[in-house]
Amino acid sequence: MKKRKLSFWEIWNMSFGFLGIQFGFALQNANTSRIFETLGAEVDELAVFWLAAPVTGLLVQPIIGYFSDRTWHPRWGRRRPYFLVGAILASISLCIMPNSPSLWVAIGTLWIMDSSINISMEPFRAFVGDNLPEEQRTVGFAMQSFFIGLGAVVGSAMPYIFTNVFNISNTAADGVIPDSVKWSFYIGAIVFLAAVLWTVFRSKEYPPEELAAFEDHSHEDTADISADENTERLGKLKQAGIFMTVFGAIMNAAFIYLKLEKELYILSGGILLVGILFLMAYMIRKSTINGFVNIMTDLLYMPKTMKQLTWVQFFSWFALFSMWIYTTQAVTSYVYGSTDPTSQAYNDGADWVTVLFAVYNGVAALVAFLLPVLAKRTSRKTTHFICLVLGGLGLMSISVFKDPNLLIISMIGVGVAWASILSIPYAMLAGALPPQKMGYYMGVFNFFIVIPQIVAASVLGFLLRTFFENQTVYALIIGGVCMILSGLLTLRVSDTATIEIND
Repeated sequence: MKKRKLSFWEIWNMSFGFLGIQFGFALQNANTSRIFETLGAEVDELAVFWLAAPVTGLLVQPIIGYFSDRTWHPRWGRRRPYFLVGAILASISLCIMPNSPSLWVAIGTLWIMDSSINISMEPFRAFVGDNLPEEQRTVGFAMQSFFIGLGAVVGSAMPYIFTNVFNISNTAADGVIPDSVKWSFYIGAIVFLAAVLWTVFRSKEYPPEELAAFEDHSHEDTADISADENTERLGKLKQAGIFMTVFGAIMNAAFIYLKLEKELYILSGGILLVGILFLMAYMIRKSTINGFVNIMTDLLYMPKTMKQLTWVQFFSWFALFSMWIYTTQAVTSYVYGSTDPTSQAYNDGADWVTVLFAVYNGVAALVAFLLPVLAKRTSRKTTHFICLVLGGLGLMSISVFKDPNLLIISMIGVGVAWASILSIPYAMLAGALPPQKMGYYMGVFNFFIVIPQIVAASVLGFLLRTFFENQTVYALIIGGVCMILSGLLTLRVSDTATIEIND
């Protein structure tokens, strides 16, 4: 059996929830550093405080993916229950965030908010893989990119709109979040929930028995494995566990001996923890196999295309995270000449950053539907390469422009890359995954969104302090170089799938 091709409006409805998800995500990205600084954070601490978001994604997404693969409700379906629960929790968190009375409350709220966004967002990727045939997946992920860009345009610009259209103040007393930011988050909560509800009630899912009939059994990976294969998997778990445990321990010891910054312990500690988890899975697998063992074992058995894409994701998301953390500080200090969060110049610069973020997301929304056309004429990996190079040049050009208006040119390049990052890798990946593990592997794929963010948070502050005298514009230059490298790595990805452009 083959999945039926969906109409334009059916793909529209199943992707509409991303409008709300990205509205909330854009508010988080554009305003969290501003909120942290207002509540007393130092600029070199921002990367560490932002770690709540990627660490949450690292834990939540594969777990949600694993359980959503095994969920079915006759009314609510397979992925949609997770959309709904995440949307409710995220909307509540969006209301709490701008009212945080202290820095630590804001950091904790970011953790909860990002967990909730991840609960909603992760199954959306598998949703496309579940419902669309291979030839429509590029269009399906492009539709998601369109709504991501559209939602983020308005979400990013909300503080600027409230200040300049509705005359709501963008300044406040020391330690108080401006009203323009507060109202932006309230509107974000409403839009997030409403958009996700649209997808929940206007979309359908295939029941498990139909999905099983659609499966390409060349991907099949059953739980019933031979004794020899089980021995092989035990050996790989043990080897991976020993290597990562020893490597992480050596890194920790070296950082302690050299008295390096505390951020680096996050990286070495994470490697050590993963090594311990592999060893735990090895010990448990010798006697039984459960969900935890399957999650850890399948990490070592990723499809070839997925392994190749992990390096592409690593460098492109490292670049994005450097932009999200440091654009506000780079623009306010380098272009507007202020580092005082209570000054008019700083807040004007911070408001302009929200406009710049709206620009790159708007460009992404416009470019999204051009990507399948370009991919059909060339290839998906060539398309992704071109887009990432443009994005890298855009990030690096921020260090050249001193006129705030010229930064719009930089954001055009970033927007082209953003549209591709949100669609092309997922389209290439979906056809390479075992259908019965689509949700889990989509969650694992997000490791390679989260891990570069943890690395960025661990090393960027150290690099800026050590080599660049805390001039944050250099973080954006580093990000641009990484994005271009990501584009070059795309050219080695195996991708032979067909692409269809919807009428």
